[in-house]
Amino acid sequence: MDIGGLKAVDSNVEGVVEMMLDATRHFDEAVAVERLFAWHASLFPTGRSLMKRVTVGSWRNDATGPMQVVSGPIGRERVHFEAHAAKRLENEMRSFLDWFNGSAESDWVVKAALAHLWFVTIHPFDDGNGRIARAIADVALARSEQSSQRFYSMSAQIRQERVKYYEILEQTQKGTLDVTPWMDWFLGCLGRAIEGAQTTLGAVLTKSSFWQSVRDFTLNEWQRRVLNRVLEDFDGKLTTSKWARLAKCSQDTALRDILPLVSAGILVQNREGGRSTSYSVGKIEEGGAGKK
Repeated sequence: MDIGGLKAVDSNVEGVVEMMLDATRHFDEAVAVERLFAWHASLFPTGRSLMKRVTVGSWRNDATGPMQVVSGPIGRERVHFEAHAAKRLENEMRSFLDWFNGSAESDWVVKAALAHLWFVTIHPFDDGNGRIARAIADVALARSEQSSQRFYSMSAQIRQERVKYYEILEQTQKGTLDVTPWMDWFLGCLGRAIEGAQTTLGAVLTKSSFWQSVRDFTLNEWQRRVLNRVLEDFDGKLTTSKWARLAKCSQDTALRDILPLVSAGILVQNREGGRSTSYSVGKIEEGGAGKK
């Protein structure tokens, strides 16, 4: 339902979400040409990528010249990669899909790394090849776990490390047939994605446990908001002045909000006193808040 006052969702974002959901929810289905075309069409619903027209739902045709990955100002461009000619795409993609959908390799994690590299090297579309390569890798990772549900995102981790990603990708594509450095980076990136998810999940569980422990304590709106902020990404120590800025109130009002929380053990006053007085979230026993 459309809700007044909310910013409309970008159609490009919706396309990526649609593609990734299809990739992971239906990981056991074959990745066929028609499925790739549907993914590509969802990424470019207007038929354009920024100001450039894109051939949607079909292989590139190189009508405007060879497919190249280029950076730098006009006149001093640097060609990072040039893909195979369009006339080779059907055979190349047939070989790729036969291999990907086959069962010759039993390790789908290794296959995810190889599939990403192979697909993005074929570069079969005018645009969106990297996003689709990540979706194909996610299909393989989901097959490795036989589950559509994962707490980590390889796609998000690659985006975080995109500078190194492009470096190792260019190095591999311009090098020999030895893909060991690429495999080492990809599997390391996967490990970092899992570690990051564990850290995030730990923070979510800690936050959930905290709110469960203080459920019987009556909190006003600003106490809830500030505590929530402290539990998420708060920078530095919590002081009355920081509370006042967050709650848009005076320091006296901030102190009146803080003191009941200290009495209940929800907040603990740190050792520093005077103007350096600060507070940390206390450890609350289950059902213990507000009972002191």
